[in-house]
Amino acid sequence: MFEAAELGRRVEREAYKSAVPRLRAELLAAQRRLRDSDVAVIVLVEGVDGVGRGEVVNRLNTWLDTRGVATHAFWEEEIEEQARPPMWRYWHSMPARGGIGIFFGGWYARPIRERVQEKGDEAALHEALTRIRDFESMLVADGALIVKFWFHLPREVQKARLQARLKDPASRWYRLPRGKEQALRYRRLVETGERVIRETDSGLAPWYLIEATDPRYRDLTVGRTLRDAIEERLQAGGPPAEGFTPSHAPSLPADAPARVTVLDHLDLRQSLEKAEYKRRLKRAQARLRDLTWRAWDQGVSTVVVFEGWDAAGKGGTIRRLTAGIDARLYRVVAIAAPSDEERAHHYLWRFWRHVPRRGRMTVYDRSWYGRVLVERVEGLAAEDRWRRAYHEINDFEEQLVEHGTVVLKFWLHVSEAEQLARFREREQVAYKQHKITDEDWRNRQRRPDYEAAVNEMVVRTSTEYAPWTLVPAEDKRFARVTVLETVCQRLEAALAACGK
Repeated sequence: MFEAAELGRRVEREAYKSAVPRLRAELLAAQRRLRDSDVAVIVLVEGVDGVGRGEVVNRLNTWLDTRGVATHAFWEEEIEEQARPPMWRYWHSMPARGGIGIFFGGWYARPIRERVQEKGDEAALHEALTRIRDFESMLVADGALIVKFWFHLPREVQKARLQARLKDPASRWYRLPRGKEQALRYRRLVETGERVIRETDSGLAPWYLIEATDPRYRDLTVGRTLRDAIEERLQAGGPPAEGFTPSHAPSLPADAPARVTVLDHLDLRQSLEKAEYKRRLKRAQARLRDLTWRAWDQGVSTVVVFEGWDAAGKGGTIRRLTAGIDARLYRVVAIAAPSDEERAHHYLWRFWRHVPRRGRMTVYDRSWYGRVLVERVEGLAAEDRWRRAYHEINDFEEQLVEHGTVVLKFWLHVSEAEQLARFREREQVAYKQHKITDEDWRNRQRRPDYEAAVNEMVVRTSTEYAPWTLVPAEDKRFARVTVLETVCQRLEAALAACGK
């Protein structure tokens, strides 16, 4: 593979000086057109040691308007990053639509490093690359343009450069492997690079192999490639479809028997007497306080998701839940319509931002499931987008769990008649009137569509690692106690599984 990047290509100084002004103008023109589009550009910079990746990044920042470019150098993980799933640091740095993000050491860096250092085997690398392919497909399907550069040097050229770097006072920080270790590292990196490129090169997110022996050739090639990629993407209009196979999920058939949903099997008659409710609530809150401090001590984070019908009692349940947790350990994130900043990113971006650090809890009042509920039913997301969201959500939650996060998801269910009674009560009680809107009444008219969407959501996203808990909420006391006791049980099981 890399023979094509060892041909000794060169650009003479005068030719380089003549070509740069025009290239810069063309890049700036493409960047101006990009600003008015829905496309976010993600540039990944990878390659062997000594190729001058830092020089390339600096050159792009010189040629482009830096007001529309954000450069992220992912080196050692900060404490903030170590406390969250590995992909959090990349989600946190995603460019908005119309912008360019340059990722120096992006999501390929860790699997490559672990394989080169033999900290992971072939199976681990394959698993990581499979997840990366899904991740990139998800970004591209949302409209992003991913441009991936791999820079290559022949072994002898690299050796000479690294030796020269050691003599440069500005490079005293650099640590160079010696002798056979250096040669072995080069061979492993090239072999791993070939494997990475082979498994993750696609029409959606192609790799560009750049010969880096001559810096002038390297820089001009990168600039022209980026210019062409942006222009072609803007001319194409929508994201490419080549190679992308969304996780299609058939909707429920129209005939009546098939319209029976998982919600129809809930026993809404379950209730608690007031005295029993108080006793169990107090016990669950005390138990929860102890468990959350134990989770803090052991670094076990928790994500709690609340979905349900309007007026199902999500807010009241969340208040009882958090009453049993020290305020320093949790955060409640209330999800409303996305802001302009949030609309400028992939829909999962705003949820990744709030993923808790180790030992803490984030409670989402509404969540990423809006994509397959309200956005699906109200036509706010195109069908291909909400259909592929099932796979995207499952992958997101699996990453949380793999990082050691306990994921709990609750759907609070009430009958149509009970919801109507609560709506009318909200209209009549002064301090509850702010809770009822015209949109609540309008959504109620589409309840059958929402029931079908909830059914499909549960069927396709209730996984072994992040199951749904469907809570009969006709009786608020029963619902609250059920939620708190379930959280306690799951936390206890997670701590026991960790041997803590």
